[in-house]
Amino acid sequence: MNDNKSAYNSGIYDEHIVNVLPYYREYHKQVIDVVKNMGFEAPQWLDTGCGTGTLAAKALEVVPDARFTLCDPSENMLAQAKEKLQNRNIRFLNVPSDKLEFNDEFDVVTAIQSHHYFDEAGREHAVKNCYRALKEGGVFMTFENIRMDTDESDAIALKRWVKYLEEHGNSSEDVRMHIERRGVEVFPITIEKHIKLLKKIGFRSVNILWSSYLQAGFWAIK
Repeated sequence: MNDNKSAYNSGIYDEHIVNVLPYYREYHKQVIDVVKNMGFEAPQWLDTGCGTGTLAAKALEVVPDARFTLCDPSENMLAQAKEKLQNRNIRFLNVPSDKLEFNDEFDVVTAIQSHHYFDEAGREHAVKNCYRALKEGGVFMTFENIRMDTDESDAIALKRWVKYLEEHGNSSEDVRMHIERRGVEVFPITIEKHIKLLKKIGFRSVNILWSSYLQAGFWAIK
């Protein structure tokens, strides 16, 4: 039985995710580059849905004075993160985005591949919590699974993703599992809906950071 909401147990997540999400490592590079250019000297940084802590580990190589709070609903994922980031001054909290209770505390809030597990109302509530957690002028960055604007283009994008999965060692059963999760366990929305949601919540600057295949990244300033 899986120990978190992703497709893989926490112990093998890092090994497999790069074979499921095209350009996954690029997500972290893009996020870190935005933070570097925001001008924060020692940013207070909340990473919600932190998984095994890979983003924090990479960020601390580039922004060593960043002060991290890592949150995840999976105790097993947090255990992996603690092991990866041992001897670091990091706060770990076993809490999902929709239960966050921070107010005006962080310069940076990130949610990488975590909010697509929520339905429409749950996603809005989770993003509102991220908004409240930010200081004025802080930046929220999220990468999520998306769907295309029409069923026709979504079917084409799915064909591209299936080819990627097959070419990166996924079995036919793995491919079927990933496709069948869409709309049942994960709830992707279009880029347009992402932007509309971020503006509705109150972010004063909403921007596309990156997109490819069936994933997209966004950055928004409070």
